[in-house]
Amino acid sequence: MRFLLILFLVLSTGMYAQVLHHKKDFTRQDSLRGSNNEFRNWWNVIRYDVTVEPDFTSKSIKGISKIQFMITQKHHNSILQIDLQEPMRIDKILFNNKEFKEYNRDGNVYFLDLKKQIIKDEQANLLEIHYSGNPRIALRAPWEGGWIFTKDNKGRPRMTVACQGLGASVWFPNKDYQGDEPDQGASLTVITDKDLAGVSNGRLIEKRESDNKIAYKWEVKSPINNYNLIPYIGHYTEIKDSYQGEKGKLDLAYWVLDYNVEKAVNQFVQAKDMLRSLEHWFGPYPFYEDSYKLVEAPHLGMEHQSGVAYGNGFKNGYLSTDLSESGWGLKWDFILVHESGHEWFGNSITTQDVADMWVHESFTSYSETLFTEQMFGQNAGNDYVIGTRKRIQNDIPIIGVYGVQQEGSGDMYYKGANMIHTLRQWINDDDLFREILRGLNSDYYHLTVTTQQIENYIAQKSKLHLDAFFDQYLRTTMVPILEYSIEGNQILYRWNNVVDEFAMPVRISGTDVWLHPTTAWRNDAVDEEILRNFRIDRNFYVYSMKMN
Repeated sequence: MRFLLILFLVLSTGMYAQVLHHKKDFTRQDSLRGSNNEFRNWWNVIRYDVTVEPDFTSKSIKGISKIQFMITQKHHNSILQIDLQEPMRIDKILFNNKEFKEYNRDGNVYFLDLKKQIIKDEQANLLEIHYSGNPRIALRAPWEGGWIFTKDNKGRPRMTVACQGLGASVWFPNKDYQGDEPDQGASLTVITDKDLAGVSNGRLIEKRESDNKIAYKWEVKSPINNYNLIPYIGHYTEIKDSYQGEKGKLDLAYWVLDYNVEKAVNQFVQAKDMLRSLEHWFGPYPFYEDSYKLVEAPHLGMEHQSGVAYGNGFKNGYLSTDLSESGWGLKWDFILVHESGHEWFGNSITTQDVADMWVHESFTSYSETLFTEQMFGQNAGNDYVIGTRKRIQNDIPIIGVYGVQQEGSGDMYYKGANMIHTLRQWINDDDLFREILRGLNSDYYHLTVTTQQIENYIAQKSKLHLDAFFDQYLRTTMVPILEYSIEGNQILYRWNNVVDEFAMPVRISGTDVWLHPTTAWRNDAVDEEILRNFRIDRNFYVYSMKMN
């Protein structure tokens, strides 16, 4: 669920309220943010250690961002890009423990000139960046993100941040590029007033008190997206539990405001059902070392790794609404299931460029179907995913523009899920389909990927020719149309509104009979009784048109 989780305003209009359109013009700042440019491609982040201390009254923050990095190219320009969005500012930089002043600002980017510095080739280098300022305030988190300074129902301070899409550089200095996650994990130290608790990703490894402050240090051992590293500050109570999963005991923790403990205990029993279902389909939960955690947030939700933001009001559905309108979406907690599904697709498997975010959102949206099926049966799962088709816009392609931090259409959610459901029908072997899903999570465990890697993997494992299939659903807005005419026991048919070489077979509804259309007309003999009530199986996301 990215910052443009274009589902929120659906509730009153019956359709997505926001649709992200491709920009016609891109700026230098877009390229600096979205590309693995010459100021980024010669170094690799090993670890982040971040400290943040917010001030509720002034809506300001200050802290330190320590970045360990290794050189990946011997020949480079010695100019290193650090991202920090205005109006945040860098106050001081130390390079390998010595103060460093050779840097300048270009909008949301700082360029560090390391030509006069001794850069270690075989060991990690250390940047220590002191920063401060008034970060961008979220206007409508998580869709229009930033820092959140608000109050709970008792009038007490609550603070956090939601910054997917916008970028973690909205609040701390980092290499704000999705293709480079810290190989050795990260820590986040949250400094709060003594009456508040500071919660973050992973496990609490240290708690220090001084004067009227408490510093909570949290750590993740695994690579993590920058936008997933998040502080939550408020009057939290921890509920502990555990789950016996595929890799053994998984520690569970639910951090909720002190007056919501009973609601959370009742609602979050669904977490074990979710884990059982998604481990079955996707493989082991990817972050046993860092635990699984739900944290109550003042916004709807976000897939913050091993610290999932939850704001669905401890109710089923999506804010008590069924997005599929099938009835099945009210039988489980949408935010709990969807955001947790991102632990596999989005957090463990991460796309290098946000243009390929369908890998995160399409598979995660389909996890809703798999969960529904696991809990209530295959027909329920089919009803659910088919019900979401009315949310598809077919406005612009699902894949965005590369190199400029530009996502594609919001159809990456439910058009993407229906694409996967359609592919599942074509594969026609649920054991193999499950093997592919689990294989993706095994072979690309904790890695960053491209669309081409995912497409090639599925094609190789399924032994299907899928180039035209993926081009059709990901790179065009066209829905395949099966044109046909029937006379007696003869059916004449072809694909229209498709890319070249599109040749997906389809099943006739209620039968085991398959048609094998291409873009050329084809004539087959089929039992007249079957043709009398001819329909394509509803599980294929295609249209049909009877010709005169």
